[in-house]
Amino acid sequence: MKKIGIVISLIACFGAIVQAQQQMPPLLFRAAHCLVVKDFLPPSNAGMLTFGYFLDEQSYPGDKVIYIVTYATPARSNGWVFAVFLTTNGNHEDFNIQNNARFVLSKHEPIGVSFVSPPLGGTWTQEHLASAIREIEKQPKFTIAIKDLFVADSCSCKSYTDPQPMRNSR
Repeated sequence: MKKIGIVISLIACFGAIVQAQQQMPPLLFRAAHCLVVKDFLPPSNAGMLTFGYFLDEQSYPGDKVIYIVTYATPARSNGWVFAVFLTTNGNHEDFNIQNNARFVLSKHEPIGVSFVSPPLGGTWTQEHLASAIREIEKQPKFTIAIKDLFVADSCSCKSYTDPQPMRNSR
């Protein structure tokens, strides 16, 4: 019985090592880069952040939305979720951060999501963000140094917090 426990422990450790070695997908990296340059990521003394993501091409016909989660703690029980719209023109990508919220997870099945600071947009938006978080929980997670996200990339970053052009009042 003791040997079975050791084998299970070794398999679990090997699985954690393999997951930790996975490279961050380029799409997630570029979207996370925009979160950094637009100052959306929470301050962290650790220097490393853990991300998860889900690409939604169904909810908004004709649009692609990348839902990104960054976790506040290694336990991944809470964090921030972002809705980033993606537009492509040839080889150029435009990332537009349109919503964000702070959340807490309950690990009971099914996974429960509560919002500490609710997103803009009401119940429909909350339901979509919660659904995306539950989907992200099923996916691999990626850890990267914050300083690496400052590396310039060939994409443009926009956000709902950007100053809006003044309209001519004539």
